[in-house]
Amino acid sequence: MAQLEISPADWKDYEGKELGTSDWYEVTQDEIDDYGRVIGDLQWIHVDPERAAKESPYGTTVAHGNWVLSIAYSKLFSQLYKSINTRMTVNYGWNKIRFPAPTPVGKRIRLVGTVVNVKELDNEAYDVEFDFKIYVEGETKPCFAASKLSRFYSL
Repeated sequence: MAQLEISPADWKDYEGKELGTSDWYEVTQDEIDDYGRVIGDLQWIHVDPERAAKESPYGTTVAHGNWVLSIAYSKLFSQLYKSINTRMTVNYGWNKIRFPAPTPVGKRIRLVGTVVNVKELDNEAYDVEFDFKIYVEGETKPCFAASKLSRFYSL
């Protein structure tokens, strides 16, 4: 996938436009188990494949919603662009985070990213609001939907 090269001032050119779709990313049980241990959430629906196969309405283990949130930017959205002429990028926050569908372990997911709004600040910085939607392969309803806010500082 070809990454867009974007300077802070260039974000205005992408306002209202879809930046693209990430590559597929496989959700593995090992990654979900590791995440569960780190955050202390070892609920069986996430980490016990045998029990999940028998008792879960999904028939398999599913990723923690916050795991999906944690990889949305770093492993998926970051594939779409490369910051250039940028001194610093700050995670300014998240709005409207939703998990409308499960993220089954063993499936692949990918993100669609859109630039919603760009606000120029006085100090050669730009606040950019992104719309993120992550889809499980073969599904039409996203497993993750959120508004991501980032601040980009020019060199």
